[in-house]
Amino acid sequence: MQSNFLSLSVRLLDSLSEWTGRIISWLTLLMVIVTFVIVVMRYVFETGNIALQESIIYMHSFVFLLGAAYTLKHDGHVRVDIFYRPLSERGKAIINIIGILFLLFPVTLFIGYISWEYVATSWSLMEGSQEAGGIEYRYILKSALIAMPILMVLQGIAELFRCILVLSGQGHLLEEDVTEHAI
Repeated sequence: MQSNFLSLSVRLLDSLSEWTGRIISWLTLLMVIVTFVIVVMRYVFETGNIALQESIIYMHSFVFLLGAAYTLKHDGHVRVDIFYRPLSERGKAIINIIGILFLLFPVTLFIGYISWEYVATSWSLMEGSQEAGGIEYRYILKSALIAMPILMVLQGIAELFRCILVLSGQGHLLEEDVTEHAI
C-alpha cells in the first residue's frame, strides 16, 4: 500500500516537472526568434525596442528558474561522477537521499525564504521596468524566484520517494508500462 502511494506520488510529481519543463523549453526557441528580430530591427531598420530586449531577460530567467525541476527529474544537474557512476542502484539511492535531505531541500528552502520579502515587495509595488517602454510586469518575473524552490522541492520529494522505493526493493513499480502508451 505504502509502495503504491510512493510510486503514484512519484508519477504525479514527475508529470508536473515534465509538463513544466516541456512548456518552458519552447521559450528557448522564442528567445532565438526575438533575438533575431532585435538584430534585424537594430541593424537593418536602425531602431530598437526596449520591451523586446527585456523580454529576452524574462524568458532566459524563466527557462533557468522554472526548468530547474525538469533538469533534476532528468538527472541533468552537475554531479561528481567519478564516485557516483560505479555505485550500485542502492548506493546511488543512498547518495541521492543524502544529497536531497542535506543539500537540495535546505538550499531551495533558503532561496524561497530569502526571496519571499523581495518578491512580496515587488508585488505590493506592482513593480515595472525602470526603462521607458520596458515591460511593466517585473513582479511576475520576480515571482519565478518563489516558483523555482516550490518546483524543486516537489521534484525533490519525487526523487526521495524514488530512492526509498529502490532501497525497499520496489523500484520496479516505477518502470513505465509501454503498453500504456500504445496506439
